[in-house]
Formats: sequence, C-alpha cells, structure tokens
Amino acid sequence: MSKETIKVVVCGDHGVGKSSLIISLVKGRFIPNVQKVLPQVTIPKDFSSNPYSPKNTILVDTDNNNPEQLQRELKSADVLWLVYSDYESYERLSMYWITTFRSLGLNLPVVLCKNKCDYLENESMPLNRKIEDDEFLPIMANFKEIETCIQASAKMQAGINQTFYLCQRAVAHPIAPLLDSRTSELKPLAIAALDRIFFLSDNDQDGFLNDDEIINYKRNSFKKKIDINELNFMKETLFNLSVTREEYSLQLLFVPNKGMTRDGFLALNKQYAEQGRHETTWAILRAFNYTNSLSIDNKILSPILTVPSTSSVELSSKGYRFLVDLFLKFDKDNDGGLNDQELLFLFTSTPGIPKLWSSSNFPLSTVVNNRSFITLQGWLAQWSMTTFIDYKVTTAYLVYFGFEEDAKVALQITRPRKIRRRLGKAYRAPVTDRTVFNCFIVGKPHCGKSSILESFLARTFSDVYSPTIRPKIAVNSLEMKGGKQCYLILQELGEQEEAILENKEKLDKCDVLCLLYDSSDPESFSYLIELLTKHTHLNKVPVIFVACKADLDKQQQRCDTQPDELAESLSLAHPLHISSAWPSSLNELFVTIADTALMPLNGTIGFPDDDKNTSKMDDTQRWMLVGSAIGVVAIFSFTLAKLMQTSRK
Repeated sequence: MSKETIKVVVCGDHGVGKSSLIISLVKGRFIPNVQKVLPQVTIPKDFSSNPYSPKNTILVDTDNNNPEQLQRELKSADVLWLVYSDYESYERLSMYWITTFRSLGLNLPVVLCKNKCDYLENESMPLNRKIEDDEFLPIMANFKEIETCIQASAKMQAGINQTFYLCQRAVAHPIAPLLDSRTSELKPLAIAALDRIFFLSDNDQDGFLNDDEIINYKRNSFKKKIDINELNFMKETLFNLSVTREEYSLQLLFVPNKGMTRDGFLALNKQYAEQGRHETTWAILRAFNYTNSLSIDNKILSPILTVPSTSSVELSSKGYRFLVDLFLKFDKDNDGGLNDQELLFLFTSTPGIPKLWSSSNFPLSTVVNNRSFITLQGWLAQWSMTTFIDYKVTTAYLVYFGFEEDAKVALQITRPRKIRRRLGKAYRAPVTDRTVFNCFIVGKPHCGKSSILESFLARTFSDVYSPTIRPKIAVNSLEMKGGKQCYLILQELGEQEEAILENKEKLDKCDVLCLLYDSSDPESFSYLIELLTKHTHLNKVPVIFVACKADLDKQQQRCDTQPDELAESLSLAHPLHISSAWPSSLNELFVTIADTALMPLNGTIGFPDDDKNTSKMDDTQRWMLVGSAIGVVAIFSFTLAKLMQTSRK
C-alpha cells in the first residue's frame, strides 16, 4: 500500500449494517436489500471534499464466517471502521473485537460507529448525548485504540460521510502520536517536534513569536495568509487558557509587545488535539516534513541524487548563501566567530554536531580565531568538506536548519572525470568545473605531516611530537593565481594509511597524493620507495614529492635512488623543499597541490615533460579551434544578415 492509498476495513458483528453503510456511502442513498458481503470498493480523491484525503481509499467489507480471510484483511488495513448497532453488539466490542485486534498484534486506529441511529434525519442533526456519555466515553477511556466515536444511520443517510472522513483523518492525521489519551498531555516526540518548529519560526531568536513570525509560520503551514482577526483570536485563546486552566496559571503563554511563548505554542496545539482539531497541528508538522511517526521524512533528508562515480558534489551558490546567513544569524556578539554557546544554539534544531565532524576533531579541523571559535571562513570550508565526503550529511542538516527549498538545489554535481590516453597510457583530463579538491598526505611517521595540516590552518608550529593514530583532516579556502578561490582538503591517514591506499573508492576521491619525507632524516625517503613499490596502482593518482624540514641540514638518503633521481625516472618534478619556518614555501606547496588537482597530467607518473607540454598545447589548440569556429560562424551570420537586409531593400 502506498501512502497515496489507504485501506479501510469495515468490521463488526452480523447484522450491524456494515454493507449498508458502504453502499449508502458509494450510492448516496439507502438500498434496503444488499448482498451479504460487498466486493472491495475504491473511492478516488474527487469523491471526497476533504482536502487532506488520500489519492485513493479502498473500502473492504468483511465476512465473519471466514475467520482466516477476516484476519488477513484486518492485518492489511490502515484503519478499522468498527460498527455496532445494539446492546449485544456493543458488549462484544470489548469482549471479542478489541481482544481480537490485540491478539493479532494490530496497532491501528479504530473509528467506532454506532449504526441504525435512525432518529438522525441529516448530517447536521445533534448527537444523542446519552449514547455519547453512556457508551462512547467508557469504551474510549478503556481502549486507547479507539480514536473517535460517531453515530450514523444508513437508512437516514446521516453520519456516513463524517465517519468516512474520520477514517481518512485517522490515517492522515492520527491523534495517537500527539496526545496521551490517559494523561491528556502531549507526547514527548510531539513536544520535541513542536519545539523545533517554534525554534525555526522564531527568526530573531528572542524566545517569542511576534506577529510577523506567527503570520509567516502560518503562511508556510497553511499556504495562506491569516488576517488580523485570526491573529487576535489566537491571542485571546492563549489569554483564556492562562486564566481558566490551572495547569497554565503560572506559565506565560503570550506576552504583550513580544509575542507567543514556547509554552503558549505548545498549549495551543494541545488544545487543537483535545478538541479534535489535530489536523491543524498535523498541517504544521507536515509543512516541516514530519511523518506520522514524528520523524522527518527520509526522502526529504536524503533526496535522490544521481552522482557518477567519478563526479563530486559541491555546494551551490544557494547553499553557500544559506550557510552564510545561518552563521551571521547565530553570531550574536558579532565577533566573527561562533563560541561554544552560539554553536550549541545553532544546532538546536538538529540531532547535534554531525558525527563526521566529531571524528575529524572539529572545530580544529578548520579555521578558528585566537579563542578557538570557528570563523565564517572555517564554517564554509567545513561544509564544503562535508559535502565532498558525504553530501547526504549536508542535505539532512540543511533540512534540520530549516532550508525551505528542496535540499538538492543547495548542491551541484561536477562533471564526471574524463580519462585520456597518450602513447597507450591513461591520465586524468584537466578539471574545469570543480572548486573542492582532496589531497592525501602520506609519509613516514615523524616526517612533518601533522605540521603541514597545522600550517594550512595558520596554526603556530610546535616541536612537540604526537603520533597520528586516527585519520586527521584540515580544510581551508585557498586563493589561486589569478584570484580564483577553491577549497582544499588535506587528509593525514594515520594508522589507516595501508587500508585507505588499498581502497579503490577512496583513491578515486583523491585528487593528489602528496608524498612527504624528512630531508634531514636519511631513513625517511626509503619509506616512499617501498610504498610505491608495494602499491603499484598509485601511479594512476597524480603525485607530488615534498621534502620537509628543509631549514635543517640536508642528509643523503640511505637508499639506492635519491629523491631527485626517482622523480626524474618517474617523469615528475623534483621534490618541493618546504619548512614550517618558511611561510612562503608552505603557500607554494598548497598552490602546487591545487594546480596539480586542476592539471592532473603534471603529477601523473610516466609522462615526460614533452608529453605534458604537448598536452597543454593540445588543450590550447583545442580552445583556439573552438574560438576560430565561433568566429567563422559569427562572420558568416553577420554576412548573411547583411545580404538579407540588402535583398529586402
């Protein structure tokens, strides 16, 4: 059964009028003699004036003489329309029917209908209050499965449409997840959902919903603007609740000149549920993408994206704009950083800081100020990294933060990576549409990998050595030559280095492999030779060699091939010499990493400089040809236009 279709199973004792109710609903008139059990009936949405009705509603009549079939129908139902008509069938409600439902393990809403109330002459006739008090109230108090009770008459065509609507409402807008029938209190999950909605609707974050904020959240929930009369009625309702209800006497529900409080918002929705108007609360919940289980719809949190295996996912301009606004909104002291309290408050509407962030030592994985508070630059860099590594985390948190559009519009998918061939060897084509690049920092322990990450985040160099066990990440923005901005993710692999380098999927996500060695340690470079010898597949990933601690005395490496010689034999550039004491060398390293990510051939093993220069010329010639073609077409079009203009004269 899809969510667009619900199944209503009509059940009850023999002779209570189940079939008559169904045929009266469908035909719109009473038919005295109907067959014993009606076939299944499908009622389309157009049949009902209920705006919240599903696309199709299936009505199923039941035969008590076939218990196996009856049980199958009950188990497949979305809601049970339980019918009785006299004292005997009323007694069997608790003795047989409710017991049967429970024995089958059913957790379904039950709409209880007393049929053959033939004193009802039309839909607007008042209920018999004696029946309501004597029959409905006790059974609803004893059996929480029964969501609502109603009187009807198939003969008089009364109460049937209302009963059908109540069955639809029991599925579309169930009361059970909202209100505890025994205590008449909102349930914890309902409170948590409404708290989040209040938080997101409180745009100025002052703890009150002012008139504009109420109008805005109402418009978002009901797709219409409320007028001043509705607004005043809401305020009057909250005032009356605080005066007449003992439970609210000491709580502030509405404060003049400020607005509705969080307690007032909860009290209002509790009253909706108590008065049978819980579809109002559900309209609010649905607008914020809540399901019947009061969890946010997974389809909204994780929209389906078709991402080719060699493509990456980045934030779009809309995504960046939303995250900038979010940062500025919660930077209460306007100091350019989110302190611990501001950060905690920002994540109030979410399950908390993403696990991906916690595992990467956030906020020290990105740019922070001198008090270790994340800056706007670091905030955007962190989300760029998150989107690149696992875009589903980003879409989910955008929804949690209240992004009002489909989360997919906050993302963009880059073109698949192209593989070119030259002289029988493959290499990655130049990159033109990406701004986020991923680099693995690899090398022997104590060669300076962590210092590279710290330097990238403008942290002070420390002589204290601390071995890296778990993978470590640093992400920051980088200004390229010509002023172009990109984001660079540097990953130190720690003790998982071996496993990650053997993982094809992770290597495919690596744009550059940065191979580090300590130029002052004669045993350092041999580690890289062994690495490349063991993992021959690494020749498919662009590589750069880096000699760290270049401010110290350079040592001859104890291996058969020296760094410069190996680089030349692999047709790569000589190692780049850097030092934490030379800031310009570090900046050169980061730019080189980004340049290599953009032009992968420059770092691809086995291509002499002549081939690389030829490839650059090929790319230039290709663009020149495109430009020439455009020029020829333009000249031809201009000439043709002139000729046509002349012929008209």
